[in-house]
Amino acid sequence: MHRRAPLALAISIAVSALAQITASAQEVSTTPVIAQKQIRAVRVDTPPVIDGRLDDAAWQQSNVITDFHQIRPGNQTEPSERTEVYIVYDDDAMYIAARMYDSEPDLIAAPVIRHGQGMGSDDRLVVILDPFNTRRTGYRFETNLNAARHEALYTSVNSFQIEWNTIWDTATSVDGNSWIAELEIPFKSMSFDPNLDTWGFNFGRGIRRRGEEMAWVSYNRTYNPSISGLVTGLEGMDQGVGLDLVPSFSMNRNKNFILGTSDSNMDPSLDAFYRLTPSMNAALTINTDFSATEVDNRQVNLTRFNLFFPEKRDFFLNDSDLFQFGSIGGNGNSAESGASRQNARPYFSRKLGLSRTGAPVDIDYGGRISGRVGRWNIGTLAIRQDEFNTVDASNLFIGRLSANVLEESAVGFIMTDGNPGSNLDNSVYGVDFRYLNTRLEGGQTIEADAWYQVSDTPGLNGDDAAFGLGLRSPNNTGLRGGVGYKEVQRNFNPAMGYVNRSNIRDYTADVGFTHFFRDSFLQTAYFGIDAQRINVISGGLQSQVLAFRLLEMDTNTRDRISFGYQTNKEVVVAPFAVYSAPDRRVLIQPGNYAFNEKSVSFNTAGQREFSGRLSLVNGDFYNGTRNNINGSLSWTQSRNFVMSVNYDWNDIELPQGDFITRLTSLSTQVAFSSTLYWVSLVQYDNLSEEVGINTRIQWIPRAGQEGFIVLNYNLEDKDKDNSFHSASSDLSVKFKYTFRF
Repeated sequence: MHRRAPLALAISIAVSALAQITASAQEVSTTPVIAQKQIRAVRVDTPPVIDGRLDDAAWQQSNVITDFHQIRPGNQTEPSERTEVYIVYDDDAMYIAARMYDSEPDLIAAPVIRHGQGMGSDDRLVVILDPFNTRRTGYRFETNLNAARHEALYTSVNSFQIEWNTIWDTATSVDGNSWIAELEIPFKSMSFDPNLDTWGFNFGRGIRRRGEEMAWVSYNRTYNPSISGLVTGLEGMDQGVGLDLVPSFSMNRNKNFILGTSDSNMDPSLDAFYRLTPSMNAALTINTDFSATEVDNRQVNLTRFNLFFPEKRDFFLNDSDLFQFGSIGGNGNSAESGASRQNARPYFSRKLGLSRTGAPVDIDYGGRISGRVGRWNIGTLAIRQDEFNTVDASNLFIGRLSANVLEESAVGFIMTDGNPGSNLDNSVYGVDFRYLNTRLEGGQTIEADAWYQVSDTPGLNGDDAAFGLGLRSPNNTGLRGGVGYKEVQRNFNPAMGYVNRSNIRDYTADVGFTHFFRDSFLQTAYFGIDAQRINVISGGLQSQVLAFRLLEMDTNTRDRISFGYQTNKEVVVAPFAVYSAPDRRVLIQPGNYAFNEKSVSFNTAGQREFSGRLSLVNGDFYNGTRNNINGSLSWTQSRNFVMSVNYDWNDIELPQGDFITRLTSLSTQVAFSSTLYWVSLVQYDNLSEEVGINTRIQWIPRAGQEGFIVLNYNLEDKDKDNSFHSASSDLSVKFKYTFRF
């Protein structure tokens, strides 16, 4: 009982806090505090020219939005600078322009010039569109002073898929004490219901050097598809035939220096996208080519459980929001690892077209039908995967159906059929319910979810289910908290999903408080407790983490300092290697372990020429000690050259053997123009004793057209004599072009 007291206390606090929030929510109306804003879009005969200037007659016809307010550091307070937003449309596209005044235009932060990169350190304009006006999902478009494009697809109101991309255009300029952004978003790039003349619509703007965020409509210091205004008057939009043909051609040369073998090939491929209805899409891929996909960032694993790597391939990212199940993968706390949050996903697209070792497996062809019909959200995917090693060619299918219920909630079903990594049959069936209310008075939000899955695999009978429950109040200010439960039975086996641990019951809880300062260089202070306890289903502890987030402070210039203390308990029933090298292995032996560690971290704002972070961790590690240094340093010499160095170092001393792990990476980005980049990444870790070099030249003359020259080169020093030898190389040249009808 004594051992469980800290976790029980944390769960008790979180449950009590959520009970109070829920009780208060039942006593108040769910009507938003602020009436929903709206603007009428003006239809124009002659569209504006997207050149970063507001001298077109179309903008003179537009209604103008000027009533922005702060969400950081103030809340619903007057912004430090004025913002004007214009919106017009014609048959083909929506056109948005913004004049963003700035009394110090020389200090506008714009380190990002490469399309597709996040703009967390840039002064930026954000546009959110919810064409179905469901207040559940939508599209997010961002740009900065360099006219870089970054788009994302909301998978829920609180999370979005940043790897998603589509075709749109933007141009910017500086005009006196303001900067201007013009956006053209083609209707062919979005799904929508032509019978709806009203869309969800919102804007955000960031001024990084002041830590200032502003929005047109916000609630609880945030904005998303569920917290937005409306754009009305939309009618007669033309999506054309609705056909996109994306042929590509690649030339590849692979060489294995150790075996003395090489292979060359030239492969055409085709992706086709057809809009069956204005809100329903079909996609076909033939001889799918992933040769230009970015490499994974290396990770050091000091646990006995497998790691999680995100999807980066465009074909699987399109409409990926429609395949999301429950709240698996999101809404975690700092006591959970990223892999633990993803545990029990019924569908994980990296299982398709990749072997267990990460080597590519040919996809002969595949098809997808996805979209929305009324309240229904539909996602289906069928893939024909080629044979590899001893695994026969396989047919794979994923089906997902959900219905919008209540104001912001959904109930759904998922099934998968097929096994990409084995000749055994496999299928999974699951149901889920997600509840959301973001419009409670007092700035409170309530989320809840429940889900159940069962798998069917020959030879695995019984104990083949997984299910979970969660309740959260993820407020950005004041009190926040959450509790969760997940059970993954020992025979639950989603062949196209992801399992990090099985035969476990996973309990999570967190509670914390965020304070916003007034008239101070400090913006926020946060403190809280995050907890996770994982028990074996048959009884007994497997893992427990209590993370005390003692103090986390952010300044108005976006610098941060945080202090933490973490207690860990691990019950190891079988030896596992925490360190492996050609000359020795260090094993963690069976036993009960309790170890604690303290941490401090510093982060400096990314809008500066030099920025970085440093994290120091010191404490026990199983039956020994660990010191960890993790840091990075970035030099933004100009928008044309950026260099970053990352370093992770662990010094671990154990009675059974001491060892040091090092993971180092160096990345550079050279932008010759806004359409031509040279990006390189060099990674090294002393566990594999491998150096991986990935360098690519990327040419994007315009959205939908891309050319790549990609070189992957690996060196290794398996005998650790400080002499690296070439191991393998992979050179790819690829170009793809989108024909839109």
